[in-house]
Amino acid sequence: MGCILKGGGGLYSRLVVGAVLLAAGAGSRLGGRPKSLLELGGVPLIRRQLIALSGAGVDEVVVVLGHHAQAIEAVVRDFPVTVVHNPAPDDGQPSSVRVGLQALAGKLDAVIVALADQPLVNAQDITELIGAYKKRGDARMVVPRVDGEPGNPVMMDIALRDEWLAGDINAACRRWREEHPQQVRWLDTPNTRFRVDIDTPDDLQRFTERTGHVLRWPATPAPA
Repeated sequence: MGCILKGGGGLYSRLVVGAVLLAAGAGSRLGGRPKSLLELGGVPLIRRQLIALSGAGVDEVVVVLGHHAQAIEAVVRDFPVTVVHNPAPDDGQPSSVRVGLQALAGKLDAVIVALADQPLVNAQDITELIGAYKKRGDARMVVPRVDGEPGNPVMMDIALRDEWLAGDINAACRRWREEHPQQVRWLDTPNTRFRVDIDTPDDLQRFTERTGHVLRWPATPAPA
């Protein structure tokens, strides 16, 4: 990936990064439709996320599906990613995180956990997150923060991934962050792209009001 600080034999080792992209939700607050298939400029949000991760040089990506799996898989199958299915997506986001972390197969140094419904996050933002991770010191997780509010995606060291899988996954992610504040490095930034995701019709309206862009459903819905 594009994270080599020095070429072969240089002073710095290569950072190998994996990513878990979460797209298992039912979209119940959007009429039971797959929000990751909303299109910005004709491109589904989940494809925009995959392009961003690829552009930032992420080495391995696992896409976690659940509800609407057939429809979503149809738009990502041409990417070199691993697609896995959460058999119990209604158990909540932590269950999808577990499924995704388990599926990462490479020898990694760090993992990004990303959401498939963030319309504005791009490769530059992922690169910014990776850069903050490299400067994290003794911290084990890096979280973007905008105006005091946490955003996504987040990045953590691979040993933390292993600890989560060995224990209660419900103690991971936000709960872990709250219980281990001294091990979190905040990426304080004015970059509001880290805070924008889509859950409700109001979110769609606010997105248009703030950006001037419209998120649209596919003209021909894919099979659910």
